[in-house]
Amino acid sequence: MKKSFYLYVLTFRGGDWSDPKVRFAEEMFDEHNFPKQSTDFDELSTYIESFATDNLTTEMFDELWSLYVEQG
Repeated sequence: MKKSFYLYVLTFRGGDWSDPKVRFAEEMFDEHNFPKQSTDFDELSTYIESFATDNLTTEMFDELWSLYVEQG
């Protein structure tokens, strides 16, 4: 079974803060209502669009989603 998007993005935590993927991961980790078990693009993108911040952006979500899909 494929791991959730949340678990995939957590692999970026703790890196260089200048990397927007790291900032996205850190902010996502602090979002207690983030759909942690989801592998569904629509559910996740709707959440991101609703709760976007300077670090939790739709652009970075799209980039991370592409990486997530590629890693299979």
